[in-house]
Amino acid sequence: MQDQPYVDLEGISWMAMEQYGFLPVFPPPVVREVGALPANAFSDPPDDPRDLRPLLWSSIDNHDSQDLDQIEVCERAPGGEIRVRVAIADVDALVPKGSWTDRHAANNGTSVYTGVVTFPMLPDRLSADLTSLLPRKDRAAVVIEYTVLPDGDTKPGEVYRAVVRNHAKLVYEEIGDWLAGTGPVPRAVAETPGLKEQVLLQHEAATRMKRRRTERGALALETIEAEPVVAEGKVTALVVQEQNLARCLIEEFMVAANGSLTAFLAAAGLPMIHRVVRTPKNWEGIVREAAERGETLPAEPDAEALTRFLLRQKTADPDRFPDLSLTVVKLMGAGEYVAFRPGDDPIGHFALAVADYTHGTAPNRRYVDLIIQRLVKSALDGERYPPYAPEELDDLALRLTGREKASQKVERFVRKAAAAVLLRERIGEVFAAFVTGASEKGTYVRLVDPPAEGRVMLGADSLRVGQRVRVRLMATDPSRGFIDFQHAG
Repeated sequence: MQDQPYVDLEGISWMAMEQYGFLPVFPPPVVREVGALPANAFSDPPDDPRDLRPLLWSSIDNHDSQDLDQIEVCERAPGGEIRVRVAIADVDALVPKGSWTDRHAANNGTSVYTGVVTFPMLPDRLSADLTSLLPRKDRAAVVIEYTVLPDGDTKPGEVYRAVVRNHAKLVYEEIGDWLAGTGPVPRAVAETPGLKEQVLLQHEAATRMKRRRTERGALALETIEAEPVVAEGKVTALVVQEQNLARCLIEEFMVAANGSLTAFLAAAGLPMIHRVVRTPKNWEGIVREAAERGETLPAEPDAEALTRFLLRQKTADPDRFPDLSLTVVKLMGAGEYVAFRPGDDPIGHFALAVADYTHGTAPNRRYVDLIIQRLVKSALDGERYPPYAPEELDDLALRLTGREKASQKVERFVRKAAAAVLLRERIGEVFAAFVTGASEKGTYVRLVDPPAEGRVMLGADSLRVGQRVRVRLMATDPSRGFIDFQHAG
């Protein structure tokens, strides 16, 4: 086949950002403001902060991540308890409210990761350097403490400022394979005295918390989001990010840390923003999905029953489980941000099986986390008035929910464009696929390999969700993110 015309995926990424209301370029005032920061912009927090640099802090993230928001360390405590500390980068120290940089971050609301181009919420000089918890760098942080009990319950502890130092930047895949027994001890772990025992203790704490949340109904969902692998401007593959033990470890630590932050702000009598997933309004649809698979769910929403159903389905049909997970997510409704005032009844997070929850552990990447950090610091400093009035939090919660949805649309569109580029030289080939959607809007399938999604344009009448089929690739249009198939039996 002749060489296909060049597709500028970076240009498509920029176009998508602008289409969904993002500012993909930092304006001159932001560039000047950040450029004026001194190279040693780290400043000790006031009032004699705790010096926790000697503790064996480490981070776990993607291999290429430089915007490190949090580091962790554990220690055993009496009675079989495990004391956890999570340090969060003090981004507010260099991005004060109302600054040019802050205004830009508030406009975009989040970093956007397209797999082709990353659009950070904050300039790299901040998020990948001065406000990042990079290895072997002294940094100001807000530390969250909590205790993991033997049964997996957690007990919130102190929240305070400290000086910290990351002693090792670890990678999800390497740590996950090692913890699962399918890979060697990562080099960074082996070469850092005491770190092997430290990470194993963190894994023990996370396992306890995960088991306890599952018992309470935390949903075992597993959706597929295939990220493009781009080399020298060409899409070479689509890779699905696997959930492994290292990702579960960080997820559990952050769920507990965010719960501890809500407890701290509630005790201080401050308004805040909650992260919520409401009780499913379309529970009847979830009940029907279970019935189609020969199972019965209660007539009223029941997180524990739904979790047991999902776990059974994951074991019985792992290939189709991601599509069932996506269906359940759509029927439940998306997560959102809601302003919370002291005395309000919490809405809760149905999917995580927690009542009081926020986002406060990634202030380099999400603006709501920066808001939460400012509220926490105002309580620590004993300020008479919080930095945000309840009415201001109402507006911010609504706007940031919209920004999150917009970022997901950008990322989804660019992933589709990249998949269309990858497949455009395979027109006419037949692929194994699963039907992922069938409605008046169209019928959609996900290929088994590569995990690309597209629409069935011919022969879709007899198809049903979950069915395994074979489809022939008819056409691709990267600029529109279209991949068209014909049912081939």
